[in-house]
Amino acid sequence: MQHSNKIISILSKVPKNHHHHHRHPSSPLSSFQTFSLLVSNNPTITTIIQKSFFSSSTITTQQQQQQQQQQHIKIVEVGPRDGLQNESIFIPTPTKINFINKLINAGCNNVEVTSFVSPKAIPALEDHSEVMSEIVTTWKKQKDDGREIILSSLVPNVKGLEKACEVGAMDEVAIFGSVSETFSKKNINCSVQESITRFHNVSKITQEKNIPLRGYISCVLGCPYEGNIKPSSVAKYAEQLLELGCHEISLGDTIGVGTPKATVEMLREVKTVADTKQIAVHFHDTYGQALANIYASITEEGISVVDSSVAGLGGCPYAKGASGNVATEDVIYMLHGMGMHTGIDLDQLIEAGLYISNVLGRPTRSKVALALSTKKG
Repeated sequence: MQHSNKIISILSKVPKNHHHHHRHPSSPLSSFQTFSLLVSNNPTITTIIQKSFFSSSTITTQQQQQQQQQQHIKIVEVGPRDGLQNESIFIPTPTKINFINKLINAGCNNVEVTSFVSPKAIPALEDHSEVMSEIVTTWKKQKDDGREIILSSLVPNVKGLEKACEVGAMDEVAIFGSVSETFSKKNINCSVQESITRFHNVSKITQEKNIPLRGYISCVLGCPYEGNIKPSSVAKYAEQLLELGCHEISLGDTIGVGTPKATVEMLREVKTVADTKQIAVHFHDTYGQALANIYASITEEGISVVDSSVAGLGGCPYAKGASGNVATEDVIYMLHGMGMHTGIDLDQLIEAGLYISNVLGRPTRSKVALALSTKKG
């Protein structure tokens, strides 16, 4: 206010018919031109405006930083399921259990533990019941004491859901479909619309048993068989999953072709049918775009749920070239650098990633883990 009064005081002393000496007297300057001329010739006004501008900019930046510091991003760790399902070697059951315990100890409160699918379809996860049963038992006390741990599992049908319930996997179950007809037929052996019909039976039981239902949509930014996918198709499928009772929709860039621009366009379309809080993003890093897409999802569209896989494990066994989920360590490093809260300890997370990478006999795919472990070494 003090700065404004000074400027008004100086301007009030300016003659009303002030003209530039290069212009004809009959062509008066506009108000803006007069003001510009005064500013350029008057150091006092220039200084006042600069101070006002930078002061307001600083306030805006501080407000943005405070908002980001207050923002919590929910990380859904999918490594044990989406990561290990794609491995050619079978990971021993005790090793899987140890791996998952390390993740939860690191602060991963939302873990997709396994998939209750036929061993013929995914032999790497044939021990789903043993793994889930042990994890549920191990963390029961902490959950009873108030820690909000969500142990999730994938269920393709009613049979899978029944198996999940048998071992107490009732925190959350997930169903998965695709907006691509070809991918849907190759992945879950039915058409897009048939998948919705099939999910009705699963949805009915989850509602009866009060089990939260999560919905995955594959190929939201591109399909290995059909190419580009229309954002409107993604929104339509998301709407159908919400009508089935899904509390959260995870939008998966299965082959990793998406860019920030395409991501934002797709999310804006989905937000016409879903609340922002109901949307999660799931990016594969096949083309190196995952972090950029996550950043755009959070900063431009307000998304607060991100799926990721420790050590960059996995991809999709039915999508050629889709290796490489975005590494959780890289996501956490970026989010913490933005002043956001995840509740995850990066050092412990890196340890869990290096543990499973060592079991698999290959380096971690997390750039952050590689950089920090090399630095310590």
